[in-house]
Amino acid sequence: MSESTAPDSTAPDSSLPAPEQHPYGHAPDGPKRVRTRHFHNAKREGIPITGLTSYDMLTAQIFDQAGIDFLLVGDSAGNNVFGYETTLPVTVDELIPLTRAVARAVTRALVVADMPFGSYESGADQALSTAVRFMKEAQAHAVKLEGGVRSHKQIKRIVSAGIPVMGHVGFTPQSEHGLGGHIIQGRGDAAKNLIDDALAVQEAGAFAVVLEMVPGSVAAQVTAALEIPTIGVGAGPSVDGQLLVWTDFAGMTEGRVPRFVRQYANLRQVLTDAVHNFRDDVNSGAYPAPEHNYE
Repeated sequence: MSESTAPDSTAPDSSLPAPEQHPYGHAPDGPKRVRTRHFHNAKREGIPITGLTSYDMLTAQIFDQAGIDFLLVGDSAGNNVFGYETTLPVTVDELIPLTRAVARAVTRALVVADMPFGSYESGADQALSTAVRFMKEAQAHAVKLEGGVRSHKQIKRIVSAGIPVMGHVGFTPQSEHGLGGHIIQGRGDAAKNLIDDALAVQEAGAFAVVLEMVPGSVAAQVTAALEIPTIGVGAGPSVDGQLLVWTDFAGMTEGRVPRFVRQYANLRQVLTDAVHNFRDDVNSGAYPAPEHNYE
């Protein structure tokens, strides 16, 4: 996603526009921040939006410098950081330090904090309180929460306080027990409910909405019906952007990955080989070698 589309081989990377002047006089170093208005511009201009999850400083720096538009500090940290079987046990207190690390590491990407299960379902007041914590304590740029019609009041309350919200409809992992497991949403007659959910998210003031595990044809209908951009997670190609869990796309996850994931690397094997080589070198005495000694 970029505000400039004219190619110029002599100019800096167009995905990293010139620094933005701070309204209070500070001119930060580095590229211009991705803002929610850039999401709207991207949809209008047909520029794809890219997103990855991130849970730490090092991956956040890599993804940010590579030009990824937004980083989601997802409750998928439950599976990928904390070792839980699902995302349900994740707490706000666990996600805040992860979000803070990611937010401190980036200079361009929009950092979105996932609001975990139990942190907004009680109503608009609880939702706003949780969102404020992510903005103040973790320096997030926006928050994300699941649900369409059922979360309308929560989204509207958060947005009214000046906090950007990304919605999430279709398959919502925090509701996996109620949905009967990892089941594709929006098929057949359920397509209307999905569209209604997405429209409710938009009406409440969200700047974008994630569509997870829905048929591509239905995702295309939702995308055409909305003024805000749609971000696909297993929603086909006819959406405004794509989001993946980084440990899935980079081959860190052990076992089967979702069908919609393309693995762009096999980092698990790379690290496994490196660890074996380190162990073997220590056992054989090859490491540390003379060049590694301070003397």
